[in-house]
Amino acid sequence: MAGSLAVIGSGLMGSGIAQVAAVAGWTVSVRDVTDEALARGRAGIEKSLAKFTEKGKIAAADAEAALARITWTTDLAEAVAGADIIVEAVFENLELKQEIFKEIDVAAKPGAVLATNTSAIPITQIAAVTSRPESVVGTHFFSPVPMMKLCELVRGLKTSDETLATARAFAEEIGKTCVVVNRDVAGFATTRLICALVMEAVSLVENGVISAEDLDVACKLGFGHVMGPLATTDLTGLDVLLSATKNIYRDTGDPKFFPPELLARMVAAGDHGRKTGKGFYAYE
Repeated sequence: MAGSLAVIGSGLMGSGIAQVAAVAGWTVSVRDVTDEALARGRAGIEKSLAKFTEKGKIAAADAEAALARITWTTDLAEAVAGADIIVEAVFENLELKQEIFKEIDVAAKPGAVLATNTSAIPITQIAAVTSRPESVVGTHFFSPVPMMKLCELVRGLKTSDETLATARAFAEEIGKTCVVVNRDVAGFATTRLICALVMEAVSLVENGVISAEDLDVACKLGFGHVMGPLATTDLTGLDVLLSATKNIYRDTGDPKFFPPELLARMVAAGDHGRKTGKGFYAYE
């Protein structure tokens, strides 16, 4: 199936999607708004592939070939013009995503699949600004993309069976196992589950009931979790989960998704987890 992929956004998620697709043989164009952002994205992919090479999980020649299949641009129209599949992977903000999808709608070729890597925003709301909502689908990859095997496919109200099938074939070709969410309620399935767990975990720590370390140990040993919820939050990004749970709370009004003060204060202080060196744990 390998074809042409455009990725909008060169951050951790966007560069991760670009990497796994290029390794699988796809021709990839990555677009971001500045050359500096693109340089960071490329450096991240080079570092990731170097680690895989050192561990013997990919041959050096294959890593070089994957890098050669990726081009970098600040021109959105140039990035998406010939792409079979377009994956938007910018920050979790509905207005920003809608503006990008308006541009993609104009520039993308007929028949292209327009995918959004959102973890919480209903696909129908994003698709509504396009002239082809049947071509819009949610492809929720998990971070770090080169390591995590799951892709949560999400149908909008008008997503066609063909679009869903093409998105699934793409995700499976680049090494992911897919689950399908048939109604794009805010937070879908996985984000609802992790947000509900994390909000309760943060509340317990905030109220002095248990330490962050002991809470994570309890979840690992008591429930068989590979990582505790607070270590997972550090990996995902406190800012990302705060934004996601706000989106769910705004749509549902369900109090279990209202973010605890501690989480909001940590994000305001810049303690976003691994990417900033400090979250519920400290990182070198």
